[in-house]
Amino acid sequence: MMLYNHRYRSMKPTSSLLAACLLAFSSLVAAQLPPGITQEMIASALPEEGAPKAVAGRYEVASELAFDAAGLKIFRPSELNRFPRRDTLPVVLWGNGGCAIDNANYSGFLETIASHGFLVITTTAPAGAPRRQATAADLAAGISWAERENQRAGSPLAGKIEVSKVAVMGQSCGGRLSLELGGDPRVSTIGVFNSGLQPAQYALLTKLHGTVLIINGHERDFMFGPAKATYDAIDKLPAFYGARHGAGHTATAYHAGGGEFANVAANWVRWQFKGNGKAARMFVGAKCALCRNKNWDAEGKRLAQ
Repeated sequence: MMLYNHRYRSMKPTSSLLAACLLAFSSLVAAQLPPGITQEMIASALPEEGAPKAVAGRYEVASELAFDAAGLKIFRPSELNRFPRRDTLPVVLWGNGGCAIDNANYSGFLETIASHGFLVITTTAPAGAPRRQATAADLAAGISWAERENQRAGSPLAGKIEVSKVAVMGQSCGGRLSLELGGDPRVSTIGVFNSGLQPAQYALLTKLHGTVLIINGHERDFMFGPAKATYDAIDKLPAFYGARHGAGHTATAYHAGGGEFANVAANWVRWQFKGNGKAARMFVGAKCALCRNKNWDAEGKRLAQ
């Protein structure tokens, strides 16, 4: 087991890993990209210097391969004594950009979410297995694993996972996976970062049944248009939309701790699953923080405060 104090941990992408992720993204969704999209546009990001920092929760975080599930990796609070007596441990599934089966550059982002008291599950490549892209079925396997692990005698997580509260989130192609898996009856909310659907794919929206968070990097993000159109096409469910000025497509995903977008993701699930009023004020109310922030265009619909 690897233990991180992610309040001080900074993860920077290596050029080779970033290139591999960009290649994976391009090969998977090239048919869906508007003409003229380049890898430089895919890699566009908010400059880290001067940007808001990720805000860690109270828990230090352990990262490990999932027990008896070679294709899954988890991030969780390292000390579990508070669960479930004094805190809950809901589940957050994460899909990487480019539908990459793994990408260590998201670790800081996922550690920040886990530090607020969540079991975060993502995909990974089993040792010796051929490289491939992740699917919605891979993420769904994470839900099933959490259900089993909550019952497994001897598991440090036994009886501690709140399996009735599951979020699926992802960035870029991984955000598309969250839209695919959002129809699963076990999923309560989804988070779509730097992603959206084409009109021919809107049938996926009719299968959603929980709250929806859609976040993008404004005009520098080539998915800015599809993301907003996807939000507009959600006509019955509670949803929130935010576009961070100047963030670009990769936005803050690779900043230390996942930066500002990690705060948005963590506050969303803290509100949805833990009823945290301070977290809720980022999205709703007369003083909705993102709605009043000059660096964001934001709006919500059918969200109960």
